[in-house]
Amino acid sequence: MQWGPNQNDDMNPLRLLINGSKGRMGQTLIACAKADPAFAVSAQIDAGDDFAGAIAVCDAVVDFSHHTTVEPVLARCVEHHRTLVIGTTGHTDTQIAAIRHASALIPIVFAPNYSVGVNTLFWLTRKAADILGPSFDLEVVEMHHRLKKDAPSGTAKRLAEILAEARSLSYQKDARHGRQGIVGERTDNEIGVHAIRGGDVVGDHTVIFAAQGERVELTHKASSRETFALGALRAAQWVHGKPAGLYDMQDVLGLH
Repeated sequence: MQWGPNQNDDMNPLRLLINGSKGRMGQTLIACAKADPAFAVSAQIDAGDDFAGAIAVCDAVVDFSHHTTVEPVLARCVEHHRTLVIGTTGHTDTQIAAIRHASALIPIVFAPNYSVGVNTLFWLTRKAADILGPSFDLEVVEMHHRLKKDAPSGTAKRLAEILAEARSLSYQKDARHGRQGIVGERTDNEIGVHAIRGGDVVGDHTVIFAAQGERVELTHKASSRETFALGALRAAQWVHGKPAGLYDMQDVLGLH
């Protein structure tokens, strides 16, 4: 039997390697993929498993493991010319540079959130910032389950980056992560970013535009990890066969 990449036609489901298979997202991905005849789970990989050996029997890698593994994952995918969907967050600048470098050689989807609803929120946030203008103060609030390790969430960071882009500001300089003590009056340029942790919350994100006499709030609430898993599978199917490049869910959904 020949184990090279298939063409993902009606006779050949897209063969997936799920990296981070024992985690909450990994288990959800596996369940969703097994329920869809367009996919076949060819390998379920977690810490300590033989990733290098398993990649030979897949067409695409969906990585929801941990950001610290991204560089060896990239190296193997480039070596075997495999499509890659990256679902991890919290990457360093060096890791992001490695992702960009690899995308010159293979097709990669790299997104902070794979929910169709959240990506609609990204689009709406940019439009609202453009329409409402500089007289509205900007705040981002996110809440996740008590086990989440990074803060702010990758989605909250991306929302703040979109706001910064719309206002010609800098996320690095103008994001204000929480407030404590006598911090003085709010500046015109700051973008508040606030992380809440507790319970089993899958993911809530709210963007607040506040002005004198009125306030606009855009909110997305996820009640199931299936929303992210289904989006990641959609991304894998969309990007497979595309030219080498770095894509995101806005590309997958045609929102650019």
